[in-house]
Amino acid sequence: MRVLFLGAGAFGVPTLEALVRAHEVVGVITQPDRPAGRGRKLTATPIAQWSLEHLKGAALIRPDDVNTDEAIRFAHQLRADAWVIIAFGQKLGESLLSDHFAVNLHASRLPRWRGAAPINHAILARDAMTGNSVITIAQRMDAGLVLGMSTRAIAPDVTAGMLHDQLAGDGPALVLDVLEQQARGMLNPAVQDESSVTRATKLGRRDGWVDFSQTSEECRCRINGLSPWPGVKAGYRGRQLGLVRATRSPARGGVGAAGEIVDARMGLVACADGVVQLLEVQPEGKSVMAWGDFANGHRVVDGERLVRIDTC
Repeated sequence: MRVLFLGAGAFGVPTLEALVRAHEVVGVITQPDRPAGRGRKLTATPIAQWSLEHLKGAALIRPDDVNTDEAIRFAHQLRADAWVIIAFGQKLGESLLSDHFAVNLHASRLPRWRGAAPINHAILARDAMTGNSVITIAQRMDAGLVLGMSTRAIAPDVTAGMLHDQLAGDGPALVLDVLEQQARGMLNPAVQDESSVTRATKLGRRDGWVDFSQTSEECRCRINGLSPWPGVKAGYRGRQLGLVRATRSPARGGVGAAGEIVDARMGLVACADGVVQLLEVQPEGKSVMAWGDFANGHRVVDGERLVRIDTC
């Protein structure tokens, strides 16, 4: 099958790799290079980087607007049998799609978590399960017909970054299966239940707080659901401490004031209904480290407190 791939983020790289092995990828459309890092150096998207290294014979373009006449001509002249869209970042107009078989891989079990940050919101909402959906393209965001779906449990110590990589790894098998069903004429599209829609709104730095007066589950999910972006910070000894990963603790009961470190060795912090266990943190100007290494290096003692910081 001749495939046109549209994507930008790292989430789509494993599926692009699989498509190259299983089909003929005739073209790639991605986003333009953007400033990145402290030096604001122009940097290609992960899809562009992989394509330039591995797809020597395939056409690659990086338009500011994929709906221009030039980009539309490029896409249509490739005569692809299927278009695969993953984390592309631009809305596709009707004139571009023009009756092509186009599918999108989305990181949730739709209609739950339509929108920009489905992985984060699944953890924030304390969902036990998530997965991927392959859908047709619709003019309303993530509202297309469901062509296939996968499932993955969310572990109590998994961060949004870790779950991103797990779901990205689940994507190839699901997309390849949908393309195989399309080739055999066996697809059975399902309409999404609009009454079950939830929204995964975009997150920003102002969301990077945690309030230990909430329950331990709320605190755990906030820390993990916002890691690595936008990242949760708390105040400790007058400085900011990034809280990178947490998990459940078997300890329960009223063990201390909200935010109090009740077991410095284990990283147990008091919440409204018990404790949450910190697994990884990031001191200001330092790399991410295990809680044990941080506690030893900073001589953390029981009774110290982590306090809420509101960022903007």
